[in-house]
Amino acid sequence: MKSEADADLRRADSLAREIFSDVANKWALLIIEALGERTLRFSELRGEVEGISHKMLTQNLRMLERNGLVERTVHPTVPPRVDYALTGPGRDLRQAVDLFCDWTRANLAHIEDSRGRFEG
Repeated sequence: MKSEADADLRRADSLAREIFSDVANKWALLIIEALGERTLRFSELRGEVEGISHKMLTQNLRMLERNGLVERTVHPTVPPRVDYALTGPGRDLRQAVDLFCDWTRANLAHIEDSRGRFEG
């Protein structure tokens, strides 16, 4: 059983901080958002997340699978077909990601103005 210390994001050695660090990167967030309620193949997912390299998509999918947020299903076909979908906890996280995306869209003009004032 995990201790309270494992759940404390403020502690450098906590499991919670490790998980937070894993999923709080732009690629992981974009993959979670792209999967949504759908099941996608690797190539479909790569097309949904513009700018992601094959290597970065592979690394992030493995990390998300390791953390139990993405399920990888290999179909016994020739060539093999591999599908990716969010698990229950992945769908729960997606709700938070959706809120973050909504916040970003709602505050985009404000942030753009602030950046202009800061740099100018």
